[in-house]
Amino acid sequence: MDMNKRLEFAVKIAKEAGNFTLEYYDRPGLRVDRKGDGTPVTDADRGAEKLLRQRIAEAFPDDAILGEEFPSVPGTSGLRWILDPIDGTKSFIHGVPFYSTLIGVEKYDTADPDNHKKSEMLAGVIWLPALQRGVWAQKGFGAFEERPGFDSPLPAKVSSITTLEEACFLTSEVKTFTETSRAAVYTELENSCRLTRTWGDAYGYYLVATGRADLMVDPEMSPWDCGPLVTILAEAGGKFVDWRGSETIYGGDGVAGNRELVKQAFDIIVVFDVRDLM
Repeated sequence: MDMNKRLEFAVKIAKEAGNFTLEYYDRPGLRVDRKGDGTPVTDADRGAEKLLRQRIAEAFPDDAILGEEFPSVPGTSGLRWILDPIDGTKSFIHGVPFYSTLIGVEKYDTADPDNHKKSEMLAGVIWLPALQRGVWAQKGFGAFEERPGFDSPLPAKVSSITTLEEACFLTSEVKTFTETSRAAVYTELENSCRLTRTWGDAYGYYLVATGRADLMVDPEMSPWDCGPLVTILAEAGGKFVDWRGSETIYGGDGVAGNRELVKQAFDIIVVFDVRDLM
């Protein structure tokens, strides 16, 4: 398993797919459809994921693929690509530059592909096309940020803030806490933290991984929303876990930050997550 090669390739195709989305971004007449769950999707989402799938199939035909917009592709290599062509489609369709292309690479058991307890995230990329910056990581090799004005990637590190009272807390959408019967968690986090902002989706996790924000909590997430997050946060010195404390992209929710702030967020979740009591 040549993960160096796969990470380099993931960064390359994330940028390529991101450039594809820019052909649609902030342009008049963008058509927006609604999926069965009511979430928006555009030709840019579909086209970018098709591009990613084509590139992966050409370079690594034995790898499996799991993506947001199209059915899964099985594989035999024991590696699976997790794809979200536009994470933050709501930002994208409103001309807000806080959207991203996400790629994760996962090791899994080919004999039991749906047993996620046997899987392990090995690499990930968050690329922000409209901002031309991003962060990526490979397990055991650190996390790195690319941004304009620098000739080479910079080490990415989570913040050193150690108390919620000093922390900038992010989430993707406040009403999701209410829709998932977790409004009390949001209220307590907001009251406990210095500052709350909805710089959401993977853009928020990029801010946490690079130390610009301190904590991010989302009550509802899909695997493709989380694909690169476990690896990137861990390699940046922090952690990404679900609301039960597992480093997984399959938990359906997420908490990210340095280890001390994640622990303090869990102290709140344990007390105020009434959904687990329903």
